[in-house]
Amino acid sequence: MARDPSKTENATPRRISKARTEGNVPKSQEVVKAVSILAGLIGLTICLKYMSSELLDIFRHFLGYAPAYRDLNDAGIYNLGFRISLSLAKTILPTILLIGLLVFVSLRLQVGKLWTTKVFQFKLSRFNPINGIKRMFVSVDTLLRLGKSLLQALFIGLAPLLVIKAEMRNFPELYYMDAAGIAHYILDIGSRMVIYALVPMMIIAVADFFYTRWDYAQNLKMSKDEIKDERKQMEGDEVIKGQLRRKMMQISMRRMLKDVAKADVVITNPTHIAVALRYNPMEAPAPVVVARGADRIAEKIKETARQHGVPIREHKALARALYKQTDIGDLIPQELFRAVALILAQIWKAKNPGKNPGM
Repeated sequence: MARDPSKTENATPRRISKARTEGNVPKSQEVVKAVSILAGLIGLTICLKYMSSELLDIFRHFLGYAPAYRDLNDAGIYNLGFRISLSLAKTILPTILLIGLLVFVSLRLQVGKLWTTKVFQFKLSRFNPINGIKRMFVSVDTLLRLGKSLLQALFIGLAPLLVIKAEMRNFPELYYMDAAGIAHYILDIGSRMVIYALVPMMIIAVADFFYTRWDYAQNLKMSKDEIKDERKQMEGDEVIKGQLRRKMMQISMRRMLKDVAKADVVITNPTHIAVALRYNPMEAPAPVVVARGADRIAEKIKETARQHGVPIREHKALARALYKQTDIGDLIPQELFRAVALILAQIWKAKNPGKNPGM
């Protein structure tokens, strides 16, 4: 299937993570097939003595007690079938478990740690006959799968042909062998057939593994616009972020101007900077900055101070020092205590003429 030429950028980690949660992962089925056949061969090789011993026990039992099975009723036939099935299950169970374990490991190494139920969700698009026809006749993936299947069928068909052709001269000797020798011979040539077929299948599996991962990365590629949209979603739209910042500044400004009404003095420099201070010995050991600002904000602070009768004092050096060294809610620096104390004392005298500020 043709890919979108505009999608030239590698997928972002967020795009890959989203695909994984939906069950879309790079997974080579050819690796699973080859591993399952290899695991079966290994399991049969390891468990061959155990399996032959179990099968011999089954034959000895039923051949030894053959006369007892001549007059079986329904219950006896059921018990006999159950016993045979149980014995055969015990015989092949180790090999089946080994196949399951190695297949699980091969999938885990390909996919990683993943558990999702989204692959089981119903999707109507999966039942679209037009898309199905396109995948059958137009898709490159379909042609590749067909090619892999034909190659595998060729190798699986050639393996017995080559082995049997090479062993034709040995077949007459089977006439002089006992049952155990014939069984050993059949198992030997059978394992060689599997190996002959398995080698090319492993080569196909390795090639399919790398192709699957490359194709997966190509299918997840994104356009530059998609990357920009994703970045906006992660970081937030700049317009919305700007609106939020302005709203937060407005809220902060209203709160600060509200505190100006409770200030004891506003110190300016006189036009560009304004700092409002409040001093209450019961709340803090030193005056606290309740509002500060420059330019337009400074004008707002002074306007609010005039509306609520808060004294405004011009002191250029002190205003600059307070503006640079403090923030809202800070105590004034110790080196500025004396200058601020003189201003507060002057204000107290102006409000309380004839009284001693120390009393």
